[in-house]
Amino acid sequence: MGGPLAGVRVVELAGLGPAPHGAMVLADLGADVVRVVRPDAGPGLLPADGDLLSRGRRVVEIDLKAGSADLLELVARADVLVEGFRPGVMERLDVGPERCLELNPRLVYARMTGWGQDGPLARGAGHDLNYLSVTGSLAAMARPGEPPRFPMNLVADFGGGSMLLVVGLLAALVERGSSGRGQVVDVAMVDGVALLSQMMWSLRGQGWWSDEPGTNLLDGGAPFYDVYACADGRYVAVAPLEPPFYANLLEGLGLDPATLPDQNDRSGWPVLRDVFTKLFATRDRDEWAEWFADRDACVTPVVEPAEVADHPHLAARRTMVTVDRLLQAAPAPRFGRTPADPARPPAGKPISVAAVLEGWT
Repeated sequence: MGGPLAGVRVVELAGLGPAPHGAMVLADLGADVVRVVRPDAGPGLLPADGDLLSRGRRVVEIDLKAGSADLLELVARADVLVEGFRPGVMERLDVGPERCLELNPRLVYARMTGWGQDGPLARGAGHDLNYLSVTGSLAAMARPGEPPRFPMNLVADFGGGSMLLVVGLLAALVERGSSGRGQVVDVAMVDGVALLSQMMWSLRGQGWWSDEPGTNLLDGGAPFYDVYACADGRYVAVAPLEPPFYANLLEGLGLDPATLPDQNDRSGWPVLRDVFTKLFATRDRDEWAEWFADRDACVTPVVEPAEVADHPHLAARRTMVTVDRLLQAAPAPRFGRTPADPARPPAGKPISVAAVLEGWT
């Protein structure tokens, strides 16, 4: 296995969403991830065949309700355990942190939950949308007079969840290098969303962010940071925040700055929005994309999922790859000396625990 995490052994208890995604990233980076599934596990929300979040892993079946001996054998030789159950579940199965760290003091025990291991909501259900809702993030994703709109489940599940899971695990592994000891990493999506929102909190604390949605620089309030419909019903994204890029936008649109409100004059933003809306509606999306391609004005097409693989920049970088006829995102980030393998298929059929242990001597 290639990648900077080659040699790191990870036990992942199968779940949904952020924990599998985080384990996928670890596998992409070279870790040997063994996914533990229940023998009677159903398909869940995603079909097992072609589940790209499971790529790069071996699979074993263990019925923890019937006993934990097999799992503990893996834990004894692992560097990392990843679990995404509600607080208390692992303890009831006799594989909680205390038991596992007693068996393997070097183990990094990662607990991926929505609400965290403590607090009034810790044992309650929740999903991405709920974690957005209580952190102020969802309220900021709205236009005046409209309900909030959310970017799929990207922010809490994967930004505040799996990415913080990976950061926490890597930090604990680095610290273990000097202390020789593992530890528990409590990863809560609600904490992660709050952390991702830090720029908003910074602007708000300085009086530069209004709690009225859709009136701020980065929430759709600014006409030069928004999405505009084109003549063919498709869209372009317009984001020239800095003055030089904004000047290039106006030049590309054939506008004289002297005839328009100043970029930072909020009272003039409705005028600018009206002008931009009318102009972008005069050409098709791809015409605008070609027109602005070399103008450095931060104007890009809103690309549909079916078009992503053919976008010139993404194609040149091989940001998307096809493995076993399945289009998917390539591993990231990229490493010059220890590159990750971009062609790992989804997890296959289960193997025996003994087969894993034979290689984990």
